[in-house]
Amino acid sequence: MTKISEITRESWVLGAFPEWGTWLNEEIDQEQVKPGTFAMWWIGCTGIWIKSENQTNIAIDLWFGNGKRSKKTKEMEPFHQMRNMTGGRLTQPNLRAAPIVYDPFAVTQVDAVLSTHYHNDHIDPFFAAAVIKNCEGHVPFIGPLKSVEKWLGYGVPENRCRVVKPGDRIMVKDSEIIVLDSFDRTCLVTTDKDIRGICPIDMNEKAVNYLIKTPAGSVYHSGDSHYSTYYAKHGKDHEIDIALGSYGENPVGNQDKMTSVDILRMAEALQCKIVIPFHYDVWTNFKADPEEILMLYRFKKDSLDYQFKPFIWDVGGKYTWPEDRDKVKYHYRRGFEDCFTDEPNVPFRSIL
Repeated sequence: MTKISEITRESWVLGAFPEWGTWLNEEIDQEQVKPGTFAMWWIGCTGIWIKSENQTNIAIDLWFGNGKRSKKTKEMEPFHQMRNMTGGRLTQPNLRAAPIVYDPFAVTQVDAVLSTHYHNDHIDPFFAAAVIKNCEGHVPFIGPLKSVEKWLGYGVPENRCRVVKPGDRIMVKDSEIIVLDSFDRTCLVTTDKDIRGICPIDMNEKAVNYLIKTPAGSVYHSGDSHYSTYYAKHGKDHEIDIALGSYGENPVGNQDKMTSVDILRMAEALQCKIVIPFHYDVWTNFKADPEEILMLYRFKKDSLDYQFKPFIWDVGGKYTWPEDRDKVKYHYRRGFEDCFTDEPNVPFRSIL
């Protein structure tokens, strides 16, 4: 039988996806974090993997799904959060723009699975299933009530789930998870009924922010939070090394992501040392250029005496604190470090 006759759509899917195979899984598993540091990887959207010097692994908002895949559905579902927010009906063209760089079914070890909120790009059934099947039986699933309800709906055992709200603190081996207020106003208006004229009071059940404190430093994960002046309270109450903020180019009539101005204001209010934008990578209709953040930062940093620096990441990339604190942009490993280990196999050297 010829190769072409054996090829099917299913063989293509299995052979091509996830795009990075288990490369990143292996990198994270093999990483030996040095004392006085911690490492983290951007898995895409707001998915972050943090690994401490004592090999504590914390996964936040990992998601391995996709957005729109067909034009057949012409309108958003009634009471979809984007329909609630904008009053628009047409299905939003949110196709997934970033590759899936981690194989959820190849997960081997994780010490806690966290979700900031229950929107589908911040909580994942595939990763949940793989953790239950592949990892130790005590790994907790930590999130606000609505996230836990979604995990329970997937089939995660109730005794593995931990409902949290702002003010809670949880130790996961050598790292402390501090649960803080969310400012995700899109999540606040996620509902299945008409809420016009009704003041919602269930934010803490829907969404939270996290501060992850490792022995070597801390990471503030803001989920899908918008800008809030209350960031200044979090900054006064906690020492924050790195802050992550959801950034995007909001379509007309929509206010779902922080702008470049908001990202800088958030960083200033949190009194963090490094601010890193995320979420701008994943949705085609919210794609934004993080160079705008750098441009605005350079314009304002001296007059406003900014005490923080921005860092522009790439999906699948690693960031090590504090070793990388002076970096401005990430670049994937370029390779060829071992060039000229052997004599090049060329006819003559002048061709080089």
